[in-house]
Amino acid sequence: MIDTTLRETTYDQLIVRIYPENDAMGKAAAESAAAIIRRAVVERGIANIILASANSQLSFLHALREIPDIPWAAVNVFHMDEYLNLPPGHQAGFSLFLRQHLLEHVPFGTFFPVPGHAADAEIACRGYESLLRAHQIDLCCLGIGENGHVAFNEPPVADFDDPLWVKVVPLDEASRRQQVGEGHYPSLNEVPTHAITLTIPALRAAREMLCIVPEERKAQAVRETLLGPISTSCPASILRQTPHATLFLDYEAAGKIPELRTT
Repeated sequence: MIDTTLRETTYDQLIVRIYPENDAMGKAAAESAAAIIRRAVVERGIANIILASANSQLSFLHALREIPDIPWAAVNVFHMDEYLNLPPGHQAGFSLFLRQHLLEHVPFGTFFPVPGHAADAEIACRGYESLLRAHQIDLCCLGIGENGHVAFNEPPVADFDDPLWVKVVPLDEASRRQQVGEGHYPSLNEVPTHAITLTIPALRAAREMLCIVPEERKAQAVRETLLGPISTSCPASILRQTPHATLFLDYEAAGKIPELRTT
């Protein structure tokens, strides 16, 4: 693969790589993910990965499914959040998103969806947490929301030292509006108000993290992540204290940090 990296630098402990456009960023992240998966399978015979369901991940997921030599049969797939009690089969469901954009295209091992339709959400959270703790996660691939969230750890509820790995959270209006803006719902009133999410400690427990963030609309969140205080006011800022994380940006997402747009 031709290296299209425009710039690589670090912010505190976070590696940051800039690419000219979304597709180049997605392909580079996919190559990194494939290498991590292969290494885990060689070392332990299995790879456990967490994937995000968001428009920001499309170039990455589409590139990942085209890489020919990933040992998918040895890969267990988890995902990081799901709306609470969204009607089954709803087009905005996150497990459906992963199936449509990746899992229907690769011969993966097992998919463990977040239980968004459980009769008792709290019991379901504890069960999914037990499942995660029983599977050492080799790779977590995530994005950053327009309000700086990671998974659905919104600024009002994010906790860098959360004792739980999975919990029910209310959704910030900014995140709900983002879903409307991305075309998943026709109006704010139709966006669910609660979700089940993996917490920040659960995400950071992965051996390696790849954060994939394209598009100009994420530029302010990227700026807060890299230049603002490390604070739950921008939950993604904790990535700067995560030495096993790499942030992939396209040129537009880096737009509010001038030094990142110079080579």
